[in-house]
Amino acid sequence: MSEKENVQVVQEMYAAFNRRDIPAVLDILADDVEWHSPTTRTVPDEISWSKPRHGREQVEIFFKELGAKVQPDKLVPLEFTAQADRVVVEGKNRGTVRSTGKAYEHDWVMLFTVRQGKIARMLHYYDSIDLRVAFTPE
Repeated sequence: MSEKENVQVVQEMYAAFNRRDIPAVLDILADDVEWHSPTTRTVPDEISWSKPRHGREQVEIFFKELGAKVQPDKLVPLEFTAQADRVVVEGKNRGTVRSTGKAYEHDWVMLFTVRQGKIARMLHYYDSIDLRVAFTPE
């Protein structure tokens, strides 16, 4: 596939997520997709979705855990850079932690590998401090 087509695959994934159409998101993923969210020792246990996932079924669990704990607003991709089968996306998002009602907002970078029209790998990078603060009750 061309770099332009790879970008379109990733854009379709964001559009599906922003429609809250998780089955459509999962359809865009390879069966054996690798899905990595940031994990550090400073991330609270409440952020249970933040760990490596392998395969569509585990990514579906990722979205269930995410949705149970936070109400994300739209993911806003700002810039796409493609080279060969890689697509790098810079963006921002906001949301609300369900248990505290507190908002969070952060910039992020996601790195995708697209193979045969499917997302085969996703690496997500962001500073999780805003989530830590949003999960802390007053």
